[in-house]
Amino acid sequence: MTSPKIFIAGHNGMVGSALVRHLKIQEVEIITKDKRELDLLDQKSVQDFFRNEKINQVYLAAAKVGGIHANNTYPADFIYKNLMITINIIHSAFLNNVKKLLFLGSSCIYPKYANQPIKEEELLTGKLESTNEPYAIAKIAGIKMCESYNRQYGKSHNIDYRCIMPTNLYGPGDNYHPENSHVIPGLIYRFHEAKINNLSKVTIWGTGTPKRDFMYVDDMAIASIYLMNVEKKLYEMHASPMNSHINVGSSMDLSIKELAENIKEVVGFKGKINFDTTKPDGSPRKFLDSKRINSLGFKPKITLKEGLIKTYQDYTKS
Repeated sequence: MTSPKIFIAGHNGMVGSALVRHLKIQEVEIITKDKRELDLLDQKSVQDFFRNEKINQVYLAAAKVGGIHANNTYPADFIYKNLMITINIIHSAFLNNVKKLLFLGSSCIYPKYANQPIKEEELLTGKLESTNEPYAIAKIAGIKMCESYNRQYGKSHNIDYRCIMPTNLYGPGDNYHPENSHVIPGLIYRFHEAKINNLSKVTIWGTGTPKRDFMYVDDMAIASIYLMNVEKKLYEMHASPMNSHINVGSSMDLSIKELAENIKEVVGFKGKINFDTTKPDGSPRKFLDSKRINSLGFKPKITLKEGLIKTYQDYTKS
């Protein structure tokens, strides 16, 4: 039997590179293309790529991502680029007989004031957090594309397109930009800079009270590969045709203040933490209910402290 050809879209990103690390140990052929080789915003290029490569499976991890500042500053980029990447890949996969695809979403798809912990059924039950609404709309579109193609072509073309919704991810390969990064890499950058420059304090956006769930990226990669390969009948027992996405989180959350104190300790910064309450907090709490994927047999293994240590080691090396 020939090894399946697996295309990892976004292989240079944090999640994509973790997928490559974990798929490499399996008997599969991994296909990757960087931006110079394949522009995912160009429909014809993507269709030609799929036609030529004869792909069997796709992990759709490519996306334009960023924190609150980036989402607020570049909303047009976030909605346009993420919609185009999603549309081009899913439709080209279908046109070229790809039977299995896993779309990687984000916990920002859920309403700002969703019931906590957030069950999959909370999708489209309320208004989104305004700071990342364009990104969330694109991710919701990806979920609904997968569901729509399954509903229309699942039986006739034997396709099985699945969606996994991770909580806030962090780990090796993250973006540590001082303004456009997510909370953990952003705080690692600030605390490290403060430490090496002997600063007396680090200022953090918001009140520090919002609560978040964080998962190390290698756990996410393992969860993705696991979910891609779960038997179809079992997957369908835990999903429905129009609510088919599966959450994956760490099953614990903590406040941004507690997170900052953890990162301060890991980095070894000795100064104070100051909260700028004039800046936005985002959603007050975002904690995913992971019961579905847990009942399917997956649970994360890396604790927050372990993950932060590994991530800081990666940051200091890079």
